[in-house]
Amino acid sequence: MQAEQGYSRTIPWTERVATLRLRCLERKDPAADGRNLLQNRPDYVAVCDAQALADSVCVQSWQRRAGLRTRARLLALPFAVDELELLAGRPDFADMAVSTDQLEAARKVLANRKTPGGQTGHCALHLEPLFSGGIKGVHRRIENRLQNATDEEADTLRAYLDALDGLSIMIRHAGATASKALVHAADWRRAELAIMKTSCDWISLNPPRSFREAIQLLWLVNLAVEYGDNAGLICPGRLDRTLRPFYDADIAAGRLNRPDALMLIESLYLLINHFVADGLAVAVMVGGTDENGADTTHELSFLCLEALRRTRLVYPTVGVCWHPQTPPALTKLATELIASGLATPAFFNDPVIRRGLECYGIPQAESGHYINSTCVEITPIGRSNVWVASPYFSLCQLLLDEIAEQAEAQQPVSDFQTFMQHYFSRLASQISQAVLEQQTLRAERHEYGRKPLQSVFTRDCISRASDIDAGGALTNWVECSFVGLANLVDSLAVIRAEIFQKGSYSFTTLKDLLDRDFTDHEDIRQRFLNEHPKYGNAIPAVDDLVATTAQVLQQACARHRLPPDRSPFIPGTFCWIMHERLGSQCGATPDGRRRGMPFADGGGPAQGRDQSGPTRSILSTTSWDHHHLIGGLAYNMKFSSSLFTSQAAIDSLHDLILTYLSRGGFETQINVVSRERLEDAEKHPERHRDLVVRIGGYTDYFTRLSPEMRREIINRTDHAR
Repeated sequence: MQAEQGYSRTIPWTERVATLRLRCLERKDPAADGRNLLQNRPDYVAVCDAQALADSVCVQSWQRRAGLRTRARLLALPFAVDELELLAGRPDFADMAVSTDQLEAARKVLANRKTPGGQTGHCALHLEPLFSGGIKGVHRRIENRLQNATDEEADTLRAYLDALDGLSIMIRHAGATASKALVHAADWRRAELAIMKTSCDWISLNPPRSFREAIQLLWLVNLAVEYGDNAGLICPGRLDRTLRPFYDADIAAGRLNRPDALMLIESLYLLINHFVADGLAVAVMVGGTDENGADTTHELSFLCLEALRRTRLVYPTVGVCWHPQTPPALTKLATELIASGLATPAFFNDPVIRRGLECYGIPQAESGHYINSTCVEITPIGRSNVWVASPYFSLCQLLLDEIAEQAEAQQPVSDFQTFMQHYFSRLASQISQAVLEQQTLRAERHEYGRKPLQSVFTRDCISRASDIDAGGALTNWVECSFVGLANLVDSLAVIRAEIFQKGSYSFTTLKDLLDRDFTDHEDIRQRFLNEHPKYGNAIPAVDDLVATTAQVLQQACARHRLPPDRSPFIPGTFCWIMHERLGSQCGATPDGRRRGMPFADGGGPAQGRDQSGPTRSILSTTSWDHHHLIGGLAYNMKFSSSLFTSQAAIDSLHDLILTYLSRGGFETQINVVSRERLEDAEKHPERHRDLVVRIGGYTDYFTRLSPEMRREIINRTDHAR
């Protein structure tokens, strides 16, 4: 890399990235003996917040106080840099322990301020004005809006300015950390540190002049919003769009080459892994289409995928936004990475998602500019106050409740369709109750919330002079998720056959069997499990139940609207880790699932039940319409690593993925790992601490999962067997 890009080749980058990768794993190790870089963060933040609130006690406007709190947080954010990093801005709380007295005093102050609930973050920001005009340009825009503001609007805009000032100072602090490291740095390292300092000083006010400065600014702004506003999981978003002008200009001028750009993207990925706690999700997307429907694939699309190869950590996931004109080279690269054992690439269906977004009111010109805002839920970029996964519904618990009611009824329903109507009525009632709860949370957020820095980078919070928590964003949906869809329809198929067609059981006898978790009746459980048709095998009698259920979910959600602007309540079927958590709280179900066992992990079949091969599993999963499920649908596949020893096998996997997408599948993600390695990791976690697997829409380290979740992964159908 040329001098202005700031990379010394004294130590080869392959060695540096390998070392940085291991350091990340070590610094986040729960057994790091007081050196875990995140463990002091909550207490440190509490003390900072309490001090900021105490300092602003004479300020009447809560909006202004929120801006001052964000500023104080950012000014106190501790940074570190070691001798191998290329980008500044790695937070490190290892030395930020607070005393018991400090923490107790802080909690007393904070107890006087209500903290509202509800979802936060889970978005990608509107960064174009920042990249074109810099912080001083954004500052100027806010000052201009102040000229014709009401008193309340002025409080909001001044809070924005306070938060923006905090961001600018925080960026300079990140650069100063690099400057301090110069004192003891080796000669080969000094130029790198000097460029970090110079870059941060410049972008603390001005627009980036290079690819390096653009990626540095993107990281620091996302970090500042997440940390300063407590807005969880701000995503890098469409790096191949945001960074494209800087990449193209630097390449054309000879200031940058492809390998050096890759190093900077890898450096960004390493910083994300250092800051974001494990068990969550951070998303990058590549490819897709523009406002005219034209393909947007760029060389950066490939680099964003390629950066996963050497980092091989849990963050970020990189979603390929497929459409029929996507260059095969892009989908083949993602497939090759998956076949090599990387779980972090995924595939999203651009036409399906665009259709869904337009259905919910996103203009056609903007419907291609979206992000999976953590797992697989979709939010529009730069305009989102969307609350995701709010809440999760346990479809099977509602089924058990309906079975219990029918068992107690003097005249239980006499036909399957009536039973379905009763169940769906119960589900609709649960949805209505959940919407009321979300409305309450929205009202609390409006009164007690405020995220001034996130508002600055969310349309149209500046022009409206309204905070994101007060209705300033253009898009304010709430997305919910229905967990256990496959278990529900498999159970309904058993109920239809055993109660209504054969008459083998009444609701009373079925309830008794389930209440006792099939105790002394393993033969019946096996019959329910293996002798009835199951979703995932292209059997219309079951697949039609999924289509019916999905339609009912969409219609039931569509009846509701939420503040601040009568936003829709949008369904999804992804589950994060909730298929394990809700499953642990649910009794045995008629599909043969035992009490406490995990539910199915998304929109696909339940674990081990797609016994007719991956093609039939795909046919089932794409036999119904996905486009309304903007709340997210994950379809997991699992293959043994022993299968992909030839290019022909990798090509077959690629064809399978394209079959799923061309048939209208929303999203798919794939684990390629042997059962033997998973079982060895279960027994010897210390040997496999970096084994990353796909769960229910996100990735995680296998050895850090609960024992139940590990078993759930192992028990998924292995299509190589």
